Amino acid sequence: MANLKPGSRERLCNWQSRITHRTVKLYVGNLSFTIAEADLQHIFEPFGSVTEIKVVTDRETGQPRGFAFVTMGSDAEGRAAIKSLDGKEFGGRPLKVSEARPKEDRPARSSSRPRR
Repeated sequence: MANLKPGSRERLCNWQSRITHRTVKLYVGNLSFTIAEADLQHIFEPFGSVTEIKVVTDRETGQPRGFAFVTMGSDAEGRAAIKSLDGKEFGGRPLKVSEARPKEDRPARSSSRPRR
Protein backbone atom coordinates (compact mmCIF):
# COMPACT_ATOMS: atom_id res chain seq x y z
CA MET A 1 0.00 0.00 0.00
CA ALA A 2 3.04 2.31 0.14
CA ASN A 3 2.75 3.04 -3.60
CA LEU A 4 -0.83 4.37 -3.55
CA LYS A 5 -1.63 7.64 -5.31
CA PRO A 6 -2.44 10.66 -3.10
CA GLY A 7 -5.95 10.28 -1.71
CA SER A 8 -6.12 6.56 -2.53
CA ARG A 9 -5.65 5.46 1.06
CA GLU A 10 -8.55 7.67 2.20
CA ARG A 11 -10.81 6.31 -0.55
CA LEU A 12 -9.82 2.75 0.36
CA CYS A 13 -10.59 3.37 4.05
CA ASN A 14 -13.96 4.95 3.19
CA TRP A 15 -14.82 2.02 0.91
CA GLN A 16 -13.90 -0.53 3.60
CA SER A 17 -15.94 1.29 6.27
CA ARG A 18 -19.00 1.20 4.00
CA ILE A 19 -18.62 -2.56 3.62
CA THR A 20 -18.39 -3.19 7.35
CA HIS A 21 -21.20 -0.73 8.17
CA ARG A 22 -24.28 -2.90 7.62
CA THR A 23 -27.83 -1.71 8.14
CA VAL A 24 -30.24 -4.17 9.70
CA LYS A 25 -33.93 -4.54 8.97
CA LEU A 26 -36.15 -5.39 11.94
CA TYR A 27 -39.58 -7.01 11.98
CA VAL A 28 -41.93 -5.30 14.44
CA GLY A 29 -45.12 -7.26 15.13
CA ASN A 30 -48.22 -7.16 17.32
CA LEU A 31 -48.65 -3.45 16.62
CA SER A 32 -51.79 -1.49 17.29
CA PHE A 33 -53.74 -0.90 14.08
CA THR A 34 -53.60 2.85 14.78
CA ILE A 35 -49.78 3.09 14.82
CA ALA A 36 -48.08 5.60 12.54
CA GLU A 37 -44.54 5.75 11.15
CA ALA A 38 -43.86 8.73 13.43
CA ASP A 39 -44.69 6.56 16.47
CA LEU A 40 -42.19 3.92 15.37
CA GLN A 41 -39.57 6.60 14.69
CA HIS A 42 -40.04 7.84 18.27
CA ILE A 43 -39.79 4.31 19.72
CA PHE A 44 -36.65 3.26 17.81
CA GLU A 45 -34.65 6.54 17.70
CA PRO A 46 -33.14 6.13 21.19
CA PHE A 47 -31.25 3.06 19.91
CA GLY A 48 -29.62 4.73 16.90
CA SER A 49 -30.30 6.03 13.42
CA VAL A 50 -33.53 4.88 11.80
CA THR A 51 -33.01 4.83 8.04
CA GLU A 52 -36.39 3.48 6.90
CA ILE A 53 -39.82 2.62 8.32
CA LYS A 54 -42.51 0.69 6.48
CA VAL A 55 -45.88 0.06 8.14
CA VAL A 56 -47.43 -2.78 6.15
CA THR A 57 -50.99 -2.13 4.99
CA ASP A 58 -53.72 -4.23 3.42
CA ARG A 59 -53.72 -3.90 -0.37
CA GLU A 60 -57.48 -3.59 -0.65
CA THR A 61 -58.43 -1.47 2.38
CA GLY A 62 -55.22 0.45 3.02
CA GLN A 63 -55.56 -0.31 6.74
CA PRO A 64 -52.44 -1.27 8.75
CA ARG A 65 -51.98 -5.04 9.15
CA GLY A 66 -50.40 -4.87 12.61
CA PHE A 67 -46.74 -5.17 11.68
CA ALA A 68 -43.94 -3.07 10.24
CA PHE A 69 -40.30 -3.11 9.19
CA VAL A 70 -37.77 -0.70 10.69
CA THR A 71 -34.25 -0.39 9.26
CA MET A 72 -31.57 0.64 11.72
CA GLY A 73 -28.25 2.24 10.73
CA SER A 74 -26.04 -0.55 12.07
CA ASP A 75 -26.12 -4.10 13.33
CA ALA A 76 -25.25 -2.97 16.88
CA GLU A 77 -28.14 -0.48 16.90
CA GLY A 78 -30.53 -3.16 15.68
CA ARG A 79 -29.41 -5.62 18.37
CA ALA A 80 -29.83 -2.94 21.05
CA ALA A 81 -33.37 -2.19 19.83
CA ILE A 82 -34.31 -5.89 19.78
CA LYS A 83 -32.92 -6.45 23.27
CA SER A 84 -34.76 -3.46 24.75
CA LEU A 85 -38.04 -3.47 22.84
CA ASP A 86 -38.95 -7.15 22.29
CA GLY A 87 -41.83 -7.82 24.68
CA LYS A 88 -42.14 -4.18 25.75
CA GLU A 89 -45.72 -2.94 25.88
CA PHE A 90 -46.77 -0.19 23.48
CA GLY A 91 -50.37 0.85 22.90
CA GLY A 92 -51.55 -1.89 25.26
CA ARG A 93 -49.82 -4.66 23.30
CA PRO A 94 -46.47 -6.40 23.81
CA LEU A 95 -44.21 -5.71 20.81
CA LYS A 96 -42.52 -8.54 18.94
CA VAL A 97 -39.18 -7.25 17.64
CA SER A 98 -36.71 -9.45 15.77
CA GLU A 99 -34.35 -9.32 12.81
CA ALA A 100 -36.38 -9.55 9.61
CA ARG A 101 -35.89 -12.72 7.57
CA PRO A 102 -35.55 -12.64 3.79
CA LYS A 103 -38.68 -13.69 1.92
CA GLU A 104 -37.15 -16.98 0.77
CA ASP A 105 -36.53 -18.03 4.41
CA ARG A 106 -40.21 -17.94 5.34
CA PRO A 107 -42.41 -21.03 5.19
CA ALA A 108 -44.97 -21.06 2.40
CA ARG A 109 -48.46 -19.97 3.37
CA SER A 110 -51.32 -22.33 2.81
CA SER A 111 -54.63 -20.91 1.74
CA SER A 112 -57.81 -22.31 0.34
CA ARG A 113 -58.34 -19.12 -1.65
CA PRO A 114 -56.80 -18.84 -5.10
CA ARG A 115 -54.12 -16.13 -5.39
CA ARG A 116 -54.85 -13.13 -7.60
